Amino acid sequence: MANYFVTGVAGFIAARVSLMLLEAGHLVVGLDNLNDAYDVRMKEYRLGTLQAYDRFQFHKVDIADRSLLDDLKFGSLKFDAIINLAARAGVRASVLNPWAYIDTNITGTLNLLEFCKRNNIPKFILASTSSIYGADAPLPTPETADSDRVLQAYAASKKGAEVLCHSYHYLYDIDVTVVRFFTVYGPAGRPDMSVFRFIRWIVEGKPIQLFGDGTQSRGFTYIDDIARGVINALKQVGFEIINLGGHEDVTMNELITMIQKQVGRDAIIEYLPAARADMKANLADVSKAGKLLGWEPCIGLEEGISRSIDWYLVHRDWASQLDLNL
Repeated sequence: MANYFVTGVAGFIAARVSLMLLEAGHLVVGLDNLNDAYDVRMKEYRLGTLQAYDRFQFHKVDIADRSLLDDLKFGSLKFDAIINLAARAGVRASVLNPWAYIDTNITGTLNLLEFCKRNNIPKFILASTSSIYGADAPLPTPETADSDRVLQAYAASKKGAEVLCHSYHYLYDIDVTVVRFFTVYGPAGRPDMSVFRFIRWIVEGKPIQLFGDGTQSRGFTYIDDIARGVINALKQVGFEIINLGGHEDVTMNELITMIQKQVGRDAIIEYLPAARADMKANLADVSKAGKLLGWEPCIGLEEGISRSIDWYLVHRDWASQLDLNL
């Protein structure tokens, strides 16, 4: 069994990755600062699930604070990999507070790379984003597509983190996999993301706030598929950037129709101006993930949405009260 150092452990993706690792018998040391980027009650829910496992350790630490990382002590415990899933995420929010994104996504990644080097940890995984491909990416998008014309600070900070990872691979021979995620959704998802919001608004009979005309499309990727991809990315590759994304191209209008049918209730849609920071479309070319990691998405959108609705209905008493960061 292996020992893994997982950052952002109370986050949507990191919590699911950690749960899969724990279920496989591994030890997970998790870090999270439990910030208020979105409602902390969702993070506490995910963290509570992980804390039921004896082989899970939690430290409330901000990766942007180098002194806190330096003060962590693990005795003789040796880590097999750092899985850096801590991030300030969110395209529109990065326009309002870009400094927070630079602090966590760039400075935080640098601090972790130094921690990796200092503790002779052989493997580093960085979570990156499809937003890095900008406005004019070919669809489906391969990893070789241009990533130098990003649209907002979120993607820019992830680009900076990727470049830092390459430099540490070159200088110190750290094995690095950068995984670029495409629109992740599923049970216990982020309450500031479209799938959670749409489900809640339709179930509760509240108006959906839709930016743009709804023709913008996404390659939605179910959380379990993403978590499997991250775990597969623990293999030794040298330095690689790999897309992890869904296999269905769906517009926002089509997504809303699908949720309406499954909930059995019509949506009330309030159309808002399109956000300049948003990409019009994203869809991953995942052939590289298949070749290098033996990975492909398995859960279709109909099934994934059904599971997400079921989760919401079970937890509706408190999930209906979460702040949506509007």
